[in-house]
Amino acid sequence: QVQLQESGPGLVNPSQTLSLTCTVSGESITTNSYYWSWVRQPPGKGLEWIGYITSSGTTKTASSLKNRPSISRDTSKNQFTLQLSSVTPEDTAVYYCAARRGRPPIFHNRRSEQNFWGQGTQVTVSS
Repeated sequence: QVQLQESGPGLVNPSQTLSLTCTVSGESITTNSYYWSWVRQPPGKGLEWIGYITSSGTTKTASSLKNRPSISRDTSKNQFTLQLSSVTPEDTAVYYCAARRGRPPIFHNRRSEQNFWGQGTQVTVSS
């Protein structure tokens, strides 16, 4: 069973960079056909997919977020990370890491689109 755990600061100042780490257990992040995603849910809104990194290290991010997200990985620690630059209060949300097998996630507003989820971590952008 794949388990994911988010970690990172719960409060970020506006204009700074948000950094979160997802620690994976139960599966290697280099296992073929896995897509390791970051997803967020702002208060009172639906799920918003941020991006993913594949088992081979290729990344894809949501065009709506322009060039602000960056996803990377540390295979020695079985972790992948999210950096979101130039944050504003509109980036306040619960941030999740998630995983899907077999094909890239497409139906980003559906929780069932991902096979595995972390418990989520609240990030607030405020001075």
